[in-house]
Amino acid sequence: MKKIVNYFKATYDELVHKVSWPTAKELQSSVVIVSIASLIIALIVFLMDAVFNAGIHLLFPTIH
Repeated sequence: MKKIVNYFKATYDELVHKVSWPTAKELQSSVVIVSIASLIIALIVFLMDAVFNAGIHLLFPTIH
């Protein structure tokens, strides 16, 4: 039981004293970058799906 308590104490100490947390401005900047990248990747995947779907329908016109 003592090992578990020591583990949680060490974890708390590291989170409070050793981790460098981003500022609100840095966090907002990161959110914008990740959101834009996610939208671009989603658009690329959507376009790839549409192209492959069109190709399959050209090769196999009876499949719906």
